[in-house]
Amino acid sequence: MEPGYLRLLNSGELQDRVERLEALLSACTICPKECGNNRLKDEIAACYSGRLPIVSSYTPHFGEEPCLSGTRGAGNIFFGNCNLRCVYCQNYQISQTWKEQRKNELSHERLADMMLELDRRGCHNIGFVSPTHFVPQMTRAILIAAEKGLHLPIVYNTNAYDSVEVLRLLDGIIDIYLPDLKYADSDAGFQYSKVRNYTLYARNAVKEMQRQMGDELILDNDGLMKRGLLIRLLVLPNDIAGLEENLRWIHDELSPKTAISLMAQYYPTNKAATDERYILLSRRISEGEWFRAISLMNELGMDDGFMQEYESASYYYRPDFKDKEKPFRDIRDFQD
Repeated sequence: MEPGYLRLLNSGELQDRVERLEALLSACTICPKECGNNRLKDEIAACYSGRLPIVSSYTPHFGEEPCLSGTRGAGNIFFGNCNLRCVYCQNYQISQTWKEQRKNELSHERLADMMLELDRRGCHNIGFVSPTHFVPQMTRAILIAAEKGLHLPIVYNTNAYDSVEVLRLLDGIIDIYLPDLKYADSDAGFQYSKVRNYTLYARNAVKEMQRQMGDELILDNDGLMKRGLLIRLLVLPNDIAGLEENLRWIHDELSPKTAISLMAQYYPTNKAATDERYILLSRRISEGEWFRAISLMNELGMDDGFMQEYESASYYYRPDFKDKEKPFRDIRDFQD
């Protein structure tokens, strides 16, 4: 199955989309913060980012869902900075150290070269991790790489605090959406991720992703994902995420067939590990909380997707992950 951006490249539409996205940087409205800074003149936006993309690392990654990691890894590119400030971020050294990350600025051409290198190394896809605040730069690099022969699916791995207008401009460029749906309550989003109206914006964003992709995951003969929407739900201690409400929203507003990736990897880090204001996040989830989450999936009849192994989940999702032992299983393996 040919990636969508190649069709847009051949029609000339990809160049137009890139230019329209770049225009949004002049008074930045790339994410729902809409800070209005002129990033084309390298003004620093609310995400602490300017005109050029920032990449902290890029590597074949073997800890993603099996349909993404396959046997040769997902070609993940980890952007620096973030438009959220999650107090429990497992990659806070990348997402919340903007003075250090500024040293990792690079050209669009270098970003394209990273994509082509991951392609040559045999990766199954190109996965942009935390791409929201660098969408115009990402699409410019996709255009450059596509002109040089890139042919892998593009994965948009996002916190879902995305602009619907921007996502519409990504229609046909992105092959796989991999959003987190973090909270069912925007008050929790403000307290723990420092953004307003998270739930409203994230649900609207995920609805747009579902409009583009539909319900079905398109896999090849090797079980590798070529197109679709896979929603990640991280189970947080003390039900801070509002898991049941989010699951029911997905079931009722999107489709019971929506593919879910239920994640047990939470462990206290960043401010959640040390700041008493976030004491409800100061421990790993219990087995009881995990199996309650599985029971909710069973009750709703949602059996498309993946679940992490409870015992091995907490260590895998880091940029330096090398272990080829897969921490995910198919949801149906848990349902008898």
